[in-house]
Parts: sequence; structure tokens; C-alpha cells
Amino acid sequence: MNEELLAGEFEANRDHLRAVAYRMLGSTSDAEDAVQESWLRLSRTDTSEVENLGGWLTTVTARVCLDMLRSRKSRREDPIDEAPDAAVAGPEQEALLADSVGPALLVVLETLAPAERLAFVLHDLFAVPFDEIAPIVGRTPAATRQLASRARRRVQGADRPDSDVGRQRRVVDAFLAASRDGNFDALLELLDPEVELRADETTVAGSIANQDKGAPLLSARMSGARTVATAFSGKARGALPALIDGNVGAVWMYKGQVMGLFVFTVEDDLVVGLELVNDQDRVRAAEVEVLPSR
Repeated sequence: MNEELLAGEFEANRDHLRAVAYRMLGSTSDAEDAVQESWLRLSRTDTSEVENLGGWLTTVTARVCLDMLRSRKSRREDPIDEAPDAAVAGPEQEALLADSVGPALLVVLETLAPAERLAFVLHDLFAVPFDEIAPIVGRTPAATRQLASRARRRVQGADRPDSDVGRQRRVVDAFLAASRDGNFDALLELLDPEVELRADETTVAGSIANQDKGAPLLSARMSGARTVATAFSGKARGALPALIDGNVGAVWMYKGQVMGLFVFTVEDDLVVGLELVNDQDRVRAAEVEVLPSR
């Protein structure tokens, strides 16, 4: 596609992209910056094989916004307090912003972890499927669904963060204790019968290389309570409970640095999903707070 046609396609999507960015960032100027960065990335990319350019642009804009939110959090910056104005409101935005992006909603969104905010905005406000959101936040679709669900409860005023975190913490603590003690039956009781475990390539390679050191042998995808319990029985001795993007999970550390993530998905006091992440780019991108031991 030549540059003129590409620019035309981008302009046709500009209002939509600004609406996405504004909901993510809560600032018209930041939204404009995100959209401009999306254009720059588009102009540098071969899109000849992109079938849905609008969807591709939405994904790129979401990634840009996620990076900006994480940067904002790391610098402890407050969001720019702005009301939507003519610069962001085209015909689509005037209707959508009026009923879904007011000052109250933006205040609530600002309390969410970046990954939660993105999952909620893309799914609940723009109907993007979780399968498409998951790669953006580096989570499984099940974990991404939980991010959006937690954000939705907060937005609706029904969330009990301390209670939710407390219940998750009890499940994760019990799982780690059962794993360390080699208590297979206790692990089974904590796992959903259809639990799914996923491991990234770095984790799988490490499990193969460290078999002589007692590391569990892992594959990229494992399912079933007995399979997962077998993999973890007598393991996870160095794991520490932590908040990972606002969700209770666990980490392992070396010389004070987080090196690996155990990302839990907990529903109805059972572990329904567990993702092991050792890819350092993904580890560094996560918001991690190691929790005090009990």
C-alpha cells in the first residue's frame, strides 16, 4: 500500500484510536501522543499482509498506551486532569465519551494496574476479544479475563480489593506450602480439575537444562490437576508470594532481583490457571511487589 493510501486508512481510524488512547490514558495530550506514535510505527511497517488494518492499529495503540502507563506508574506521576474536548471528540467519541468516560470513571481507572486498565478498556468498552488482548499484556486469555473482571468490579463499585487479595493470598500461600512440602493431596485440593499450566520458552528450556538439579520437567502447555500437582510436588522452595500486576502470585529472586514469575489465576478459591514466566523482557514489564511473609 502506497503512503497516500496508508495515510488515508490511518485518518479513517484516527477518531477511534484517539478514543481508545483517551480511555487508557485519561489525557487528551497523551492520547494525541499515543496516536502519533501509532502513525510512526505504521509508516515504518510493511502492512502488505495485514488483513484488518483497523484491528492492527488498535493493537499498536494499546501497546503504546500500556508502555506510557507503566512509565507513568514507575515515575509515580499523577494523570493529567483534563476533560474531553473537541480535539478528541469526533462523532463517535461525542457519544461514547459522554456515557462511558467521565471524570469519575477516569479516577477509578487510574487506580487500576496498567494491565487491568487495558484489559477492561479494550474488552468492555471496545469489545476486543480476550484472545487478542492476551498477547498485548503478556498473559493467557484466562488470566486476561480475570484482569478485566477485577477491573469491572472496581468500576462498578462492587470490588473489595483487600478481601479479594486476601482470598487469593490464602490460596497461593497454601499452594506454595503444599508444593514445598511435597503434599500431593493438598495440591490436588487447591487445583481445579481442568487447571491449565503454561510455561514460556525460557522456562521450558531451563527445566530441561536443570533436570539434574531437581527442576520439574515442563512443557509449554500442561493441563489437569494431577499433571500440575505432579510437576510441583516437592518444588517451588524458593518462591515468594508477590503482587504481579495487582494479582497475587509468586516470584523467585536472585541477588535481590526478580528473575521469574508464577502468575496464578484463582477462581472460587481454586487455581484454574498458572503461567510460568522467565523471559526477562516480560519479567521486567510486570509490576511486582513482593509480599511480606506470614
